[in-house]
Amino acid sequence: MRKWLLLTAAILLEVTAALSLRGALDHPALYILVLVGYVGAFAGLAMVLRAGLALGVAYGIWGASGVALTAVMATALFGDPLTAIMGVGIALVVAGVLCVELGSQAALAARARSHEKEGATP
Repeated sequence: MRKWLLLTAAILLEVTAALSLRGALDHPALYILVLVGYVGAFAGLAMVLRAGLALGVAYGIWGASGVALTAVMATALFGDPLTAIMGVGIALVVAGVLCVELGSQAALAARARSHEKEGATP
């Protein structure tokens, strides 16, 4: 559970940094939030990896969630366009990350079964 909370924090920090980067164009003081957000996001991602989440899964979820959430929030905050095609793209990114996560879980289960069989044979 801890690794998922850390990953959520890393995603939110990255999205905050990206949105602040856009806001800093009009309010340069937000560059401080950009710096803090990106440093925090990468530190959070490192903690997630240290907590045991696989790199492909962690980075995939972090990146895809960041893209999707940033696109939606940029629409809400800055009036950026969010077309149907963009929505399909976001859905495909989310589906791709889901496939990576499900594949990772299947691989872990297969590895556990393999280790059980090795331990069961004399």
